[in-house]
Amino acid sequence: MRFQTQVDIDAGVEAVWRVLTDVEDWPKWTASMTSVQRLERGELGVGSSARVVQPKLKAAVYTVTECEPGKSFTWEMKTTGVKVRAGHDLEDLGGGRTRMVLSVEQSGALSGLVAALFGKRAREYVSMEAQGLKKAAESLATGTGAE
Repeated sequence: MRFQTQVDIDAGVEAVWRVLTDVEDWPKWTASMTSVQRLERGELGVGSSARVVQPKLKAAVYTVTECEPGKSFTWEMKTTGVKVRAGHDLEDLGGGRTRMVLSVEQSGALSGLVAALFGKRAREYVSMEAQGLKKAAESLATGTGAE
């Protein structure tokens, strides 16, 4: 299963990146996350990991496997029979606007079963995250707060 959504944000790439990579704050702006706890300090980059708790899903540890600072990061989670790969890509549209593309891909022996059971929820969560990020980044960019 692969699902992707995009949203245009009225904020510059720097502001969007700041909100996006402050993963522990995600629960403040999206109901798709109950908690996110970084497992080490420092900037988010390849090798960084976080324990993610989402409503109606088991807690999972995601590890950043690709990162281009200011532009994109991908993190992955593996469990028995399934690998989940989540991409977060920014495109500078100019004029203080950014396009955000969020994607989630499931693969592995049990991915079909997981997609059947949780595919709708995954799509809902990705859409919620895109809209929440838009609101948080636009609030940051206009100085009205990120919540």
